[in-house]
This record gives sequence, structure tokens and C-alpha cells, in this order.
Amino acid sequence: MQRTAVHIFSFLLVIVLSAPAMAEDMFVYFGSHGAGPHIGFSVAHFDTDTGKLTKPVFLEEAVAPAYFIIRPDGRRLYTCNSFPGSSVSAYAIDPTSAKLAFLNQQPSGGGDPSYVSLDPSGRYLMVANFLGGSVAVFALRPDGSIGRRTALVQNIGTSLDPNDPKHAHAHSIRFDPSRRFVLVADLGLDKVLVYRMNPKTGALTPNDPPFVSVAPGSGPRHTAFDPRDRYVYAINETASSIVRFGWDSNRGVLTQFETVPTLPEGFTGVNTGAEILMHPSGKFLYATNRGNDSVAVFSVQADTGHLTPLQFISTEGKTPRNADFDPTGKWLLVTNKDSNNAVVYRIDQSTGRLTENGDPVSVPGPFCERFVPVGK
Repeated sequence: MQRTAVHIFSFLLVIVLSAPAMAEDMFVYFGSHGAGPHIGFSVAHFDTDTGKLTKPVFLEEAVAPAYFIIRPDGRRLYTCNSFPGSSVSAYAIDPTSAKLAFLNQQPSGGGDPSYVSLDPSGRYLMVANFLGGSVAVFALRPDGSIGRRTALVQNIGTSLDPNDPKHAHAHSIRFDPSRRFVLVADLGLDKVLVYRMNPKTGALTPNDPPFVSVAPGSGPRHTAFDPRDRYVYAINETASSIVRFGWDSNRGVLTQFETVPTLPEGFTGVNTGAEILMHPSGKFLYATNRGNDSVAVFSVQADTGHLTPLQFISTEGKTPRNADFDPTGKWLLVTNKDSNNAVVYRIDQSTGRLTENGDPVSVPGPFCERFVPVGK
């Protein structure tokens, strides 16, 4: 029986991955959070002309893959594995078949890693450890596998909220577009921290000033930059809001300008903010709400970066965590963890508003999704 099931999965994989490639055909990788048989990574096809997403086919078992990224050349995938073990893993991608080949795994340096990113040179992998309250950097070997750890910074302190004194919970780490500074959103400390990275050693050192604080109890989670590197937007998980900062890319200084809610007026239920994405045009900003189960759409004023709410659209599922644009910027893909599905939205290029494109597609326990051109 088990052998028959394996043959069936292999047959389906061949059908999906050997389908004739369209002019704008993409692979879409999904990470399913959990452990056990057929839990890990799956892959689907996506047509950028029509926005059609096929049902994903299982690829590779992995324990609790959370946030993951794909190297710009499409040949390597890096993920953080939440638990047990708290690790970061590297995979090679076959550009024609989409199959993954496990390269190696390293301890992440702290508990429950929640975010990974690459430095601009592609020589270092960075990870934020949520329960560990730390961030780490690893040198990458020539074959793309994960090498020695070059930095480990332990954030220390408690939340600015006296009624809920959480300890450090580093939730994201990424470079700014100027390639000078590393920003870390720490949900527990209510701070966005700024570091410099030594490109020769991979070491992190605090900037001067080393951070900016947000309102007590806000819980900053992820950040997004406007394309011209003038503003930073941080989504607050606990407060369900977005903070707009001015960004001085010469000195690494954040200046807080405004805070806007991610929720529609009148919503009274429980909600936490999750993902935040700036559209490639720089004209629109998108944020996901877990509880309200919606995508909040904002217009971005060209001169000031000011946000104006445009739309709150249902994700047609429960607990949307991450989302991603396809490479053309015409489509937004959102995954709903607790309803086991993914939804494609057409983006109006003039207004930024979203329209659901087709029915939701079944995906087991999705945490993250990423596009890769077929044959890249």
C-alpha cells in the first residue's frame, strides 16, 4: 500500500512538472508547517498571463519550514525550521524540474527561528530567532550550503508595555536598499534595531543610534521599504497597525512619522498583523490580518510616503501569514495556514485594489510561498 502511494505521488509529480512550459510559466514553492509524511515543501505552476495556480504537488519532507527565501538566481532555497531543533537549512533547486536537493542544516543560534534573508552580496545568510530573541549570520559556502556562524547578537530587555513585559522576540532581519544597514524588528522589545555588517567578516555591530522605539505593546514584526529608500514601514503584530518611518540611508536613522491601523473601521474581534509588502511600483502597500482574515490595501503618496486605506478584502480562509507578488507585479498570492489554502488576487495597476482570481487552491498548513521562473 505504501509503495502504491509513493508511485501515485511520483506519477502526479511527473504530470505537473513536465507540463509544457508557457511563455510566462512560474514554479511556486509552498512550505507546510509541521512534521510527518508528505509535510515540507510542495510546488505548483503559475501562469502570469492568466493568474492560474495549479494544485501543488509534494516535493520534499522537511520539519516545520517557516519563512523561506530563494536566491535571486533561482538555484538555492534557504529556510528556517521552527522546531524541534531550531535550525536553518539549504537546498539546491533543479531549474527545469523544480525538485529540491537537501544540502545541509545548521543550528540557528536561538529558539524558533522565524525569518531568513540574504545579504546583498549573497555571501551571508541572516536569521531572526523569535523565542531566542537573537539574530545570527552564517557564511555561505561556494556550493550554497550553510557554513560557519559569523555573528550572534542576543537582544536583551523587555517590552515597553508595563502591562505585558515580554522579553526580546526578534521577528525579522533584512538589509536596507542602500546595502549599508541591517534592520531587525523585535516584537518583544517594541523596537526596530539597526546594525552594520562587516562585508569581510560577517560581523554585526550596532549603529549609532542603535534603534528606534514604537508605542508600548505594538510588537513590530516585519518591515518594508519604499523603492526610493526614503521610508520604512513596519507592521505591528500586536497592535494591528503600520508605522511609517523616515529613513536616512546615509546614517541609518529612523524617524517615526505616523501610525495607521491595518483593520477596517468597526472591527472588534481578536487580530494580529502578519506580512507587509510594498508593491514594486512603490504606489501601493499590502498587509495581512490574522483574525479579521483580510488583506489591507493602502495607497502610498509619492512625495511623503503617507498611507491611505483603499480596501480590506477577505483572504477566503483563516490565518493568512505570508504573501508574495509574482515577478510581474500583476498578482498577489496569499496563503491561509488554518484553512489549508492559497488565494490569487489580480492587482489593479492603476488603483492597487485586489480582485480574487479563481477559487482558493488546497495547500496543507502553508506558512510561506515563493515564485521562481521555470528553467531559470
